Amino acid sequence: MKTIINDLHKAFESRVRLGIMSALAVNDTLDFTALKEYLDVTDGNLASHMKALEKEEYVGMKKSFVGRKPNTMYFITKAGRLAFEEHLNALEALIKSQK
Repeated sequence: MKTIINDLHKAFESRVRLGIMSALAVNDTLDFTALKEYLDVTDGNLASHMKALEKEEYVGMKKSFVGRKPNTMYFITKAGRLAFEEHLNALEALIKSQK
């Protein structure tokens, strides 16, 4: 039997990953530092969550240099946008079913 929670994506269960996807859904790109400050997480914490989302191909990255300083920009992929929208729709359906 299929339930509403079957449509929730496991990749977005973490509050940090949910925050990453939310931030990237409304911004074309964000760099590592901006995401870290926005979410108030450590470098290692953000890096591990980004790696998990990259593995799922929900986010992409582009590395470059600003002057002599490395800069990593992140963006949401088409697959990531679709999966995140499905996740949000499932959350909304779950909330509405409780009324």
